[in-house]
Amino acid sequence: MLTDPDNMLTTGVDVEARPPGKKVKRLSLLSGGERSLTAVAMLVSIFKARPSPFYVMDEVEAALDDTNLQRLIRIMQELQEASQLIVITHQKRTMEVADALYGVSMQGDGVSKVISQRLR
Repeated sequence: MLTDPDNMLTTGVDVEARPPGKKVKRLSLLSGGERSLTAVAMLVSIFKARPSPFYVMDEVEAALDDTNLQRLIRIMQELQEASQLIVITHQKRTMEVADALYGVSMQGDGVSKVISQRLR
């Protein structure tokens, strides 16, 4: 829903969602997991409507439960067939489906160290 439909240059978008078994709510009133699911659903619909050679996602699955994480992983695997995914995550299950992993850790002297591992 547009916040100011009379002024298309400055209008914003209010997202409303209806999680299963609940009433329609604004995005700001949803739980963290519901908000994540709504945002990811919107992103994936954009990705499928306007495909890109690569996508960058930063901890999009952090607030998801195991069931919804597995659903997201399946969607990521579908997207991976036609595009490259760069996913920042702390979730082991997300890392397990990666082709390559890059880890960054801070050394004692405050210098970051990058570790890479090709999996496939």
